[in-house]
Amino acid sequence: MPILFVANATTSESFAFAVGRESIVVDSVPALLRAVEENPEELLVVIGPEVDLGAAVAFAESNRMHRPQLGVVLTRHRIDVTILSQALRAGIREVVNPDDLLAVSDACRRSLEVSQGMLGAGDEPGRVSEGQVVTVFSAKGGCGKTMVSTNLGVALAGGGARRVCILDLDLAFGDVGMALQLRPQRTLVDVLAMVGSMDATGLESILTPHSPGLDVILAPVQPGDAERITVAVVAELVRSLRRMFDYVVIDTPPAFTETTLAAFDMADLYVLLATLDVSALKNLRLTLDMLDVLGYPRESWRLVLNRSDSKVGLTQSDVEQTLKVPLAARIPSSRAVAASLNKGVPLTLEEPSHPVSVAIRQLAEDLVRSRRDLSGSDVEGAARSGGRRRRSRRPLAAIRHGGVS
Repeated sequence: MPILFVANATTSESFAFAVGRESIVVDSVPALLRAVEENPEELLVVIGPEVDLGAAVAFAESNRMHRPQLGVVLTRHRIDVTILSQALRAGIREVVNPDDLLAVSDACRRSLEVSQGMLGAGDEPGRVSEGQVVTVFSAKGGCGKTMVSTNLGVALAGGGARRVCILDLDLAFGDVGMALQLRPQRTLVDVLAMVGSMDATGLESILTPHSPGLDVILAPVQPGDAERITVAVVAELVRSLRRMFDYVVIDTPPAFTETTLAAFDMADLYVLLATLDVSALKNLRLTLDMLDVLGYPRESWRLVLNRSDSKVGLTQSDVEQTLKVPLAARIPSSRAVAASLNKGVPLTLEEPSHPVSVAIRQLAEDLVRSRRDLSGSDVEGAARSGGRRRRSRRPLAAIRHGGVS
């Protein structure tokens, strides 16, 4: 969340457009220093034109050595050689006119790119540190996919300990906004104007914030908009999001569409859901066969049995014997789940100690451990190059009309 050091509310409102997301607004040097100390991962400070130049220079100089990844963008109504030279010596990255909001936006974007490049330098020269992409999928509707996606996003965010984005890729019937009680003022369709030039500054403008550390990109709401979201759009978007967030959780439709397969291609880990009924297990078995055929690594699969204690004539051992893959998580049945969805408040937030919340939090902890294990591996290298390592892709028509053979 960028920090805006401004002297009046009018300036902060105009800068909100340029920065492209909610910001921390301060109006004094002590408040600025507290905000910087309380947000050790922040990468951008924008200083308003009314702020004393000496205070701005002193702040930049004090942070240049011990926190070089924190970029400072200074705005001045009058820019001359003296101001530019003082800014340069202090380590201020850019000086721009606050009346030119496009210039302010571009300066913020360039500063963030420099900061992200510095953070990624420890992994590999010139490489930006990247987050993990988790695709949540069930080939059968009604398995609780959106419930798992939203609660998993909350659990991974850890109250602000990590930055997480939930991407609702169920383009025609996405329910993430409803499950989180969010109003879709901006949706996935708004990224179309950025195709070919997506960056953090632009994407921040379409995020819908939910809770500390958790943002959401909502599914389109207008009829026909879903058809405008292509595989290329999804691929570019996910590549950009993984550079902005620690985790990107993708909620998919219960069907093997082209965009769903794109979500599989971009993912590091796959959360695959089923319930204790024959049709759900059959569809999950076909899903696993397809992942095998396409070469998605088995160590990245996480099988989750939702409503695992339902008394319907099947047992958890029956599931593992049928699928021939161990279960990674078992989420029990509870009326509290439906109640939380109706209220739009994830159970992991409302009742952290509830057995369902505990199961999902344990799944989140498993994913965090997996990220550490995958770091530096061939799987991680594949993700950074823009897709998973797999052998081949069967035609989509074959998957739709007969699964895999």
